Amino acid sequence: MNKKLAAALSGGAALVLALTGCSDDSGKKTDDWAKKVCDEVKPQVTKIQQANSSIDQASEQKQSSEEVKKTDSAAFQKISGAYKSLAGAVDGAGAPPVDGGEKLQKDAVKELKSLSTQYAGLKTTVDKLDTKDQSKFAEGLKGVASKLDTLGKSGDKALSKLQSGELGKSMANQQGCKKPSGSSTGS
Repeated sequence: MNKKLAAALSGGAALVLALTGCSDDSGKKTDDWAKKVCDEVKPQVTKIQQANSSIDQASEQKQSSEEVKKTDSAAFQKISGAYKSLAGAVDGAGAPPVDGGEKLQKDAVKELKSLSTQYAGLKTTVDKLDTKDQSKFAEGLKGVASKLDTLGKSGDKALSKLQSGELGKSMANQQGCKKPSGSSTGS
């Protein structure tokens, strides 16, 4: 069951990596804005990948229900904090200097804050699971996996817009927003 959690979590990590663009250079102001955001992206993506990895390891090592609960709870807390930090980075950078930049920024911040809140909610749900009854615990994990799946598929429109066009090109050139080469997110 925990493998479903890990698979669903990879959707969240993909959403964070959606902040990366995919092309060449742009204007100085856009590059400066992208640098402000991207300097914060890499450490947060690392936190999310570490959290995903801890969930993977918990499921692969056949840990006790209590250990799985503790691991998942800590992972969701870490992911929630990472999304909150990403929202702060986008918010703190101000509106990007592109057409509709203020709306792009507000939408991205709203989406990232929502993801943070939803992962915090998953932590609360996991914390309430009864580990003494294996079937109730497994059923509870099924519910969490279902919520994670929905969360992983949740709209990433604001982030997609943020990473498109001129802004996306500038973000792609920033070290903190470059996709890791040859590394795995664990799922």
